[in-house]
Amino acid sequence: MKSKTTQITLIYIIISLFLAVAGHKLLIKYASPEKFYFYNFLKDIFFILATGLIFKYILIQNKKKSIAIFKKLNKTNEEIKESNEKYDIVAKATSDTIWDWKIQEDTISWNKGIENVFGYNPDEVGKTSRWWFDKIHPEDSIRMSIKLYSFIEQKTEKWQDQYRFKCKDGSYKYVLDRGFLLKDENGRAIRMIGAIQDITKQKEEEQRLKLLETVITQSKDSILITEANSEKGKIPKIVYINPAFSQMSGYQSNEIIGKSPNIFRGPKSDSSELKKLLKAIKNEEEFYIETISYTKQKKEYWVRFSMIPIFNSDTKISHWISIQRDITDEKKLETEKEHLIRELTQNNKDLKQFSYITSHNLRAPLSNLIGLLNLIEDIPVENPELDEILSGFSKSTHLLNETINDLVKVIIIKDNPSMQKEEVSLKEVFENVLSQLAFQIELHKPIIKLKFDQTPSLHINKAYIDSILLNLLTNSIKYKSENRKLKITITAEQIDHKAILTFKDNGIGIDLERNRDKVFGLYQRFHNYPDSKGLGLYLVKSQVETMGGTISIDSEVNKGTTFTITFKNQ
Repeated sequence: MKSKTTQITLIYIIISLFLAVAGHKLLIKYASPEKFYFYNFLKDIFFILATGLIFKYILIQNKKKSIAIFKKLNKTNEEIKESNEKYDIVAKATSDTIWDWKIQEDTISWNKGIENVFGYNPDEVGKTSRWWFDKIHPEDSIRMSIKLYSFIEQKTEKWQDQYRFKCKDGSYKYVLDRGFLLKDENGRAIRMIGAIQDITKQKEEEQRLKLLETVITQSKDSILITEANSEKGKIPKIVYINPAFSQMSGYQSNEIIGKSPNIFRGPKSDSSELKKLLKAIKNEEEFYIETISYTKQKKEYWVRFSMIPIFNSDTKISHWISIQRDITDEKKLETEKEHLIRELTQNNKDLKQFSYITSHNLRAPLSNLIGLLNLIEDIPVENPELDEILSGFSKSTHLLNETINDLVKVIIIKDNPSMQKEEVSLKEVFENVLSQLAFQIELHKPIIKLKFDQTPSLHINKAYIDSILLNLLTNSIKYKSENRKLKITITAEQIDHKAILTFKDNGIGIDLERNRDKVFGLYQRFHNYPDSKGLGLYLVKSQVETMGGTISIDSEVNKGTTFTITFKNQ
């Protein structure tokens, strides 16, 4: 504006000087001395009018130019305003963060996206490129910087890169940054304008899809994807198969894509299952079948086949996913298992029958033997060798009788898992057990402590609890230590709705590190005692479990053994 005013003033002065000099020259040349002052006056008036008109003309022309310039500037401002409005709308619509970097001055400005997307207030945003680069993830910073400055040096117009940008809260967002380079008339890069787009969700989705793709391609199960619609009587055409499917069926993707899975049908395929599958596809329902399928080489195999519908956002089926597994080995094992179960069932029946027959057939001869031995006891035997033989024979006969009685008990328990329960007094049970073992107790004189104050009675089967405690007490006496007085402690307590019976002695104990898994087994012996049958603890465990209880053991060699029996006692 100052230069324009100076220009007008100079023009006006030059014209005025020219008119003044020209008028003065004319007056000197043509005016007489008498009329010089009059003409000089007229000259001044003419000069003033002429310069005024000239000045007016200059001002009018200048005004026209100013109006034209003003209109042009106004139009330009309107265009800029409209452009900025469009720019802001586009930035809002795309959630882009726009930056403007003046490269030579190293000043950078940001739009509101830096606040809306990344959370930075205007006063927290740096004015140089350093602030920008400092917010790039350390793992991406060097790569991005090298790529950006290489782009500037090459002076190409368009640039883009992906990296992680730090938010105000310390988290990082994946961004796509695109920039355009502006150059001066010498081709020097002077300015760069760019737009940062938040692609975190797309990146996460991309990573999720890559993960799913890895799962599908690495899966040992065969996976195929088909179209949504199918021809009449056929499964929809295949659009994708994973490597496991090729390995299972023998078909490569180029041989199977675009074809229906019906090609796997063969003579032994279950047609009724296929009809059910086609009906499920028609009703847009998930479906599972097991059928015989055929490989490319026409080799049959059992397959577990599923068809799962995939719906799009409009709740219309876009594809079907089928997951298939070769279950040929499972089917073979299942057949073998069924055969084995039939064999075991038959063997079990045969063993039971054998046990019944054996126990029945042995009872009569044993009874006769016991009766004969009882008669022999009343006959004096003078021969000491014969007396020893008869004594050993009597002992063996009684042990055999006890073994058969125990076997019969086991058979009864296994054959009749349910039994009658009743309220049983523990005091009465132990009086009965102690009376049966009166001879052994009198012989070894153990210290026996009974603690039944908390739980005087149990809701169980009386015959079973008698047998259990008789066996445990007999074992404690049988396997007592020769180095110390035998002590037996039996306690009963109630915890919540459970009765816990503890049977503890200080006998010779059992090596549980070697024998824990065998303790309650059939015919298991842990000590070299001639009258040990290996049936007692097996019978105890069977009786406890038949009554719905559990039994556990804690034992240490030369220190003693503790049995803990737990029953529901409601």
